[in-house]
Amino acid sequence: MANRAQIPTSNSALIAMIADEDTVVGFLLAGVGNVDLRRKTNYLIVDSKTTLKQIEDAFKEFTAKEDIAVVLISQYVANMIRFLVDSYNKPVPAILEIPSKDHPYDPAHDSVLSRVKYLFSAESVASGRR
Repeated sequence: MANRAQIPTSNSALIAMIADEDTVVGFLLAGVGNVDLRRKTNYLIVDSKTTLKQIEDAFKEFTAKEDIAVVLISQYVANMIRFLVDSYNKPVPAILEIPSKDHPYDPAHDSVLSRVKYLFSAESVASGRR
């Protein structure tokens, strides 16, 4: 238990978002948005003009920041940078793939569900249960 990553206990733990405009605006209306002193936001709106490099850079930036506890990313955007999402292995910030209104959710591509399935299959093999 001592080696577990701790989420900051101050009021600074944020949720970051990488998603389409409608999804981001919905979360901003719920109070998730933040702009720091350097005028950096905790979200990236992905549209047809957004480059793959911008998405990759935002993902790397959000996962490296100490004050972010969760990164919400639309699944279709996560599929664009699947190699980064799948290679990310830290517990904090947690990466959660969410559906968007224009792209259906596919549980087969969800990195969290894939890891859970792997854990349960490894436990069942180790314990002799199936």
